[in-house]
Amino acid sequence: MSRHPQPCAKKGSQRWIQELVNSKPAVLNEKIRAEFGLVSSEQIVWRSPLVEDRYAEYRDESFLERMELAPQSLLLKEFWPKRGPQWDALGKTQDGKVFLVEAKAHIKEMISPPTGAAGVSLKKIQMALEETRNFVNPKSDADWSRFFYQFTNRMAHLYFLRVKNGIPAYLIFIYFVNDEAMSGPKTKAEWQAALTVMHSLLQTKKSKLDEHTAHVFVEVSELSDRNA
Repeated sequence: MSRHPQPCAKKGSQRWIQELVNSKPAVLNEKIRAEFGLVSSEQIVWRSPLVEDRYAEYRDESFLERMELAPQSLLLKEFWPKRGPQWDALGKTQDGKVFLVEAKAHIKEMISPPTGAAGVSLKKIQMALEETRNFVNPKSDADWSRFFYQFTNRMAHLYFLRVKNGIPAYLIFIYFVNDEAMSGPKTKAEWQAALTVMHSLLQTKKSKLDEHTAHVFVEVSELSDRNA
């Protein structure tokens, strides 16, 4: 099972996402509800990373099991090889809306290296990314396996759940502001400038998945409950 217990993080995006989910879920939930126009009665129950679960993060079939999802139209193993995205956080509402979270504390985290897969696995990844890219923007010729790979592979999994399997999934990218320990961006505008570059290169501006994707900015001063 691809369950990965994590330490109680002391800094960076891992620390802050643990804080959000376990100590300040209302902060995160309010931002998500605002992004997607959810009513206040729609409560998001976070499934990871939970302190009682040793802050475990999930990937591959285990993230589907954790979220009680059973795709029928296309199986995950048919779409993506093993060692897919390891989700920073996973949440679900009582009516079945699914929230997949990727978190960043500094801009270098955005500039992820290309996939290290080879052979059959690489071919499967390239096919999945090309199919997703063509859905998002049929005119795009960007190589999604080479640039901003953490963003593109997570977009592919949103496509897998929502488009291929009809599961009401949402993808949230969380950007922490003023993380001094990581020399992170001090303003939302700095993050937005980096996002503009990424979307320009990948040709994902006005994506067909935009209404199911959110870029959320969180000031770390809202979260500092632990001792440094």
